Amino acid sequence: MTILSRARAGRSKSGQFDVRDHIDGAAAFYGATANIIMQLSLPPVGYGVAESTVHTGSITRHPVKRTRTTLTYLSVALLGTDADRAAYRAAINSAHRHVHSTAASPVRYNAFDKNLQLWVAACLYWGSNDVLTRLYGPLDEAVADEFYDYAHHLGTTLQVPRDMWPADRAAFADYWSTHLPRTTVDPTIKAYFDGLLDLTMLPTPLRLLFAPFHRWFTTGLLPPHLRDQLDLTWTPADERRLTRLLHTTGRLYAHLPHPLRNFPFNATLADMRRRNRQGKPLI
Repeated sequence: MTILSRARAGRSKSGQFDVRDHIDGAAAFYGATANIIMQLSLPPVGYGVAESTVHTGSITRHPVKRTRTTLTYLSVALLGTDADRAAYRAAINSAHRHVHSTAASPVRYNAFDKNLQLWVAACLYWGSNDVLTRLYGPLDEAVADEFYDYAHHLGTTLQVPRDMWPADRAAFADYWSTHLPRTTVDPTIKAYFDGLLDLTMLPTPLRLLFAPFHRWFTTGLLPPHLRDQLDLTWTPADERRLTRLLHTTGRLYAHLPHPLRNFPFNATLADMRRRNRQGKPLI
């Protein structure tokens, strides 16, 4: 077993499945925007975000707050207790009440639609597993099964019933192969994605410094048909460069203890618990 695959072995010294091996700050850094694009490329999800009147949750208007909210959701779903999940689910529900289509919307959507929430959760599982595999190598089959089963919390922390989560990895593969081709990008959503890729929500100096690199590696993590619809190019040389970059990052992160590898998720979970104790808004 290589040093990279050991980093994702997924079992603690006691031999039990340890979810902390799958909570990784490097994976979040690289995979965040590609995952958002996959989620929003399902038109009802995309228009639900693009037309949302809940501006306090908009990444284009409040990038720091929105990033914190998303990271907190992931940390609560994967590292939190059932009580943490229930509290955060209630907070999400309060925001989702305002997200639904109008007579002028080009597609029908409702943020309480469990099928749309399942798609979001599926993207989060698929994307995290994809980036972690690129960083550290594939999991052992038994651990991969345990990680997949545990990932149902990504859905149930929303409103997806446990029995809606595909029963096993084979069932998930069927779900993914059926639903991914339904993703598409029209001009309205493409304009939104271009803003994300170019980090237009950041101050100009930061945007000029980071946007080209951000656009490049995000392009490499997107499904090919979405790259094409976004007019993005990707060459074999780009793929080799990205593979080297992620492999090198994985070698560095593989040696870190859990508290460092799990950052910022452990920090956002602690912040959520503090805010909950103090009766402050969670999102």
